[in-house]
Amino acid sequence: MDLLLGIETSCDDTAVAVVGADGKVLSSVIASQISVHSDFGGVVPELASRAHEAVMVPTLEEALRRANLSTTSPGLDAIAVTVGPGLSGPLMVGVATAQALSVAWNVPLIAVNHLEGHIFALGLDTTFPRLPLVVLVVSGGHTMIVGIRELGKYEILGRSYDDAAGEAFDKVARLLGLGFPGGPEIERLGNSGDRGAIKFKQAVTKGKYDFSFSGPKTAVVRYLRENTGFDSADVAASFQESIAQVLARKTIEAAIDFGANSVGLSGGVGANSRLRELLGEIGSRNSIEVFLPARTNCTDNGAMIAEAGRFRLEKFGPTTLPIDVIPSLKFG
Repeated sequence: MDLLLGIETSCDDTAVAVVGADGKVLSSVIASQISVHSDFGGVVPELASRAHEAVMVPTLEEALRRANLSTTSPGLDAIAVTVGPGLSGPLMVGVATAQALSVAWNVPLIAVNHLEGHIFALGLDTTFPRLPLVVLVVSGGHTMIVGIRELGKYEILGRSYDDAAGEAFDKVARLLGLGFPGGPEIERLGNSGDRGAIKFKQAVTKGKYDFSFSGPKTAVVRYLRENTGFDSADVAASFQESIAQVLARKTIEAAIDFGANSVGLSGGVGANSRLRELLGEIGSRNSIEVFLPARTNCTDNGAMIAEAGRFRLEKFGPTTLPIDVIPSLKFG
């Protein structure tokens, strides 16, 4: 399978990409909805659905144009689309589009788990890391450490049992009067702060490699209430450090216990510079090779869905139509 189209609409980005052989990204177009949701400090599902509907066709046409493909007969080998987990309305827009194109162009369709897509982002424009592998998938909706001995079979070694890391960044950003999404805003402000200024304690977790981010968030709330005249940059830098440290440390420890050859990083928070730096440093000290994909491949994108779809098609064959969305689709 040489030429796949990937469609991703699980949350607030309309993403379409064309991927060629060996994971080469021929085009990747993402229509952001930040301006739609910024006043609310988070994603509003109904508004997200409407925005996906408005830009789906133009985003598709632009992805095909950039890959030098016809919009009427592009010559694709298959189409892959996210069916879950995610928001039901946005997912429906992507799935409806993919099914219509599959029928119109007479090409197979593959249903993809959004989280497996993040795993396959590690193989875009490069060679996929050697197995066994441990991947930290960390975003606004999900935070988990995944052990992989065989592609298609995933072991959840640890996960957050309350807020995802990206969700915690969003909430702290709102406390500091910053914009949405919170992660990039916290990083931007924190660059001028002292990451060692405040020690925000980590929550105690039941599982060795589990996470809890509601505790650090509450610690920030308490600090802001108890300290007048605080330096917002120091708060941002210190909070980011507390999150990045626990993510990096537990991921490398899990990789050692799992016997992994390498560690990968994916998900929107995977674009965070401090997290990438710490993973590299701690991995190097423990002789663990760390794969850091391009920041554009960490965030939600259609290319990762196409590449996961390629694997699914070759291993299991096409998905039978019609396809239903599964907002609470399990992984692992």
